[in-house]
Amino acid sequence: MFSSRDAFGDDFCPVRDELLGEMYRASAGGLPVLVESVSSDVRAMLALFCYRRSHLHSLALAIAASCSERELIHFGGRVGSALYALSREPAARASSLSFYGNRKPITLSTKPLASFAPIEDDLDDEEIAQAVTA
Repeated sequence: MFSSRDAFGDDFCPVRDELLGEMYRASAGGLPVLVESVSSDVRAMLALFCYRRSHLHSLALAIAASCSERELIHFGGRVGSALYALSREPAARASSLSFYGNRKPITLSTKPLASFAPIEDDLDDEEIAQAVTA
């Protein structure tokens, strides 16, 4: 069994980028078909790969729902066990099927990030000269 640390060491996508993109853009009805087209061990690795990226969490849960606990633990250790449990929660299952509607909107600040007081230069030339020579 791999440890959680080993799972992060070989951080590569187990499927080609085009397939990952298709899964990301798939509708709730089309995603299971794409997931089933991948072997079970690759599915477990893909679920773990997606889970390590916050913008792919819902996709990871949807993929992990089709994996066995044994496979997820084998490839992800404790992380795989946690992912298995999360994918079996009723709220996770509902949100993973409609992950487009559950995305948090991106908001940008319209205010300045910080405001600073103006710098006051109260030092006289004599004080600056004393500070430099000291």
